[in-house]
Amino acid sequence: MYKPIIPILKKGLKKGGTNQIVDLGSGGGGGLIWLNSELKKDIPDLKIILTDFYPNIPAFKLTKQKANNFEFIENPIDARNVPTELKGMRTQFLSLHHFKPTDAKQILQNAIDNSSSIAIFEAQERSLPSIIAMIFSPLSVLLTTPFIRPFKIGRIFFTYFIPVVPLFVLWDGIVSSLRTYSVKEMNELVKDLNGTDQYDWEINKVKSGPSIVLYLLGTKKENVTLTE
Repeated sequence: MYKPIIPILKKGLKKGGTNQIVDLGSGGGGGLIWLNSELKKDIPDLKIILTDFYPNIPAFKLTKQKANNFEFIENPIDARNVPTELKGMRTQFLSLHHFKPTDAKQILQNAIDNSSSIAIFEAQERSLPSIIAMIFSPLSVLLTTPFIRPFKIGRIFFTYFIPVVPLFVLWDGIVSSLRTYSVKEMNELVKDLNGTDQYDWEINKVKSGPSIVLYLLGTKKENVTLTE
């Protein structure tokens, strides 16, 4: 799904002059494992730091076992106020729609205030095709659950006998689609930020098979010093 965004991530890292990604709202971090392997082909010294406001430490540890260039922060990290010592390009995957416009602007403003590049990705949009696709998401849950590792009997029980998981995925997918910012709305988010003219903003969507990925890439313009 994320294959088309690899050039966007590489661009953000290059323009930001960094080999480090600070991922915000990482969840378990597993979604970054494949992207990490692809990015390392051209950026062998890549580092990825996983963070979350509700850090899932056991999941972070499992992700780190998959690749030794992953690190994680055990303390809660607020995407609206990232500690200044966390340097690197900030990323968010499938999480911006959880934030109301005021909070989303805070996330972007905080990146500007810290001279950090930021890349945000959403794998759904507020459109009829996207919502229809989400309606079929329980089917993918039913087909893939037996292959998820580590194996847990509870996951099997609540997928096939009492189908809480498929129903939750259905609900979450539809609501996520309805709450996702459009390209126009993301442009509105960055329009009035303090120092926004000192950043290059690339806001668009790319095709990924039958789906689309919306993205926002913000990078500091070259030879620009941010002012208060």
